[in-house]
Amino acid sequence: MPRAKRGFKARRRRNRILKHASGYHSARSRLFAYAKEVVMKAWVYSYAHRKRRKRDFRRLWIARINAAARANGTTYSKLVHGLKKSNVEIDRKILADLAVHDAKVFTDIAKKVTA
Repeated sequence: MPRAKRGFKARRRRNRILKHASGYHSARSRLFAYAKEVVMKAWVYSYAHRKRRKRDFRRLWIARINAAARANGTTYSKLVHGLKKSNVEIDRKILADLAVHDAKVFTDIAKKVTA
């Protein structure tokens, strides 16, 4: 009587994990037990960093807006306060893009809301 093997579903599960582990170094990409550990950890990091990316971009936008605001003789906090007071609804992403790619428009906005 031949031995019972795990069959198609188990092989498909193992191969799916090994496919995700391709490119990893040494046994991590070839042996299922090691590959499973690192792939699961990678998925945890991936989930956490999808949340983190949003924070990182917001920090970048604020840094860019602050630099451009200081070049125009004001600060980030004063600029944002002026925007809120004058009911200008431009979010930080757009403001940062203006600061980098269209400094003249950013200067006009900064002068209008800090006046």
